[in-house]
Amino acid sequence: MSWHEQLPLYLKNLSDFGTYQDWQIRQADQAVRLYFSNFLMSTSSPEQQNAPLTAGGISTQQEALQHFREGLRLRNYAVRTEKTYIGWVRRYLDYCTTRTSANNETACTSHYIRDFLAFLAIKRNVSASTQNLAFNSLLMFFRFVFNEDLGDLKNTVRAKTSQRLPVLFSVKETGKLLLNTEGTSGLMLKLIYGGGLRVNECCRLRIKDIDFAQQLVFVREGKGGKDRSTLLPASLNKELQEQITKVLVLHDRDLADGYGSVWLPKSLNRKYPAASLQKAWQYLFPSGKRSLDPRTNIVRRHHVIDSALQRAIKVALSKAGIHKHASVHTLRHYAEFLTMPSNQISP
Repeated sequence: MSWHEQLPLYLKNLSDFGTYQDWQIRQADQAVRLYFSNFLMSTSSPEQQNAPLTAGGISTQQEALQHFREGLRLRNYAVRTEKTYIGWVRRYLDYCTTRTSANNETACTSHYIRDFLAFLAIKRNVSASTQNLAFNSLLMFFRFVFNEDLGDLKNTVRAKTSQRLPVLFSVKETGKLLLNTEGTSGLMLKLIYGGGLRVNECCRLRIKDIDFAQQLVFVREGKGGKDRSTLLPASLNKELQEQITKVLVLHDRDLADGYGSVWLPKSLNRKYPAASLQKAWQYLFPSGKRSLDPRTNIVRRHHVIDSALQRAIKVALSKAGIHKHASVHTLRHYAEFLTMPSNQISP
């Protein structure tokens, strides 16, 4: 009998004694799981990739991962989200392979999720947000691939949560910072600050999302999949119009070279098959070079990546002489601070 089968009996015996409180029994449960979770996660080997996975008619881990990848793509998850979720599932499957080998078990299922999350919190010292990301990845995996609900894991050892005050720029620092930005990245940083945009929201803007008549910026599929509008700073009108002119020239050049198609969500691509070539749908801040879409193998010009903006703000911070551990999102924090009701601002 494996320790997983013995643990419920042990906990029942503790409960039957009548001398232990509920929190002590939960603590004992966690202690036993942590003891047996003292294994290092290793890099996936060919043997692990082909390890048996006897659930849902799926025979190997690789097959399960492929099913998961297909499920994410059918639901239009972003490429970055797909990579992150797949990465955490791989770590879990590697962990399971080690555990099942040690216990002479053959199935790699959701049996070890509680132990894996405890392992991350205690042995890997991950943050609470990282542990939650790992759990969400596994939640999606077992839901999409095996149609299995993980149920209540509230008694899992939780990583310590920490509350940090956001870094804020003063009015003077913000002015100095923006004065030390230039080019496309400078325009994007000003738009993030003026419109309170998230980094990815700014990167994904398309020409049609800028409304000069109403002085609005339309954000599509923002956090939580929600659309919203925000104010367009009038001071950026000229720069944005110049940026759109540059994009249109670049798009005409791509069309002349036999390209010019831009990525669209599947539903829109089916409904408006010609829209990917239209000027309105082109990214407002396109990449400097064309690249191969990893999902469709179509050569397209994607939008700029957020890491370029992060590098730009580091340079601007250095030039401005601002010595704070800040990022692009700090500009959004400042915009939120300015619009916060006075009764919510701590003295």
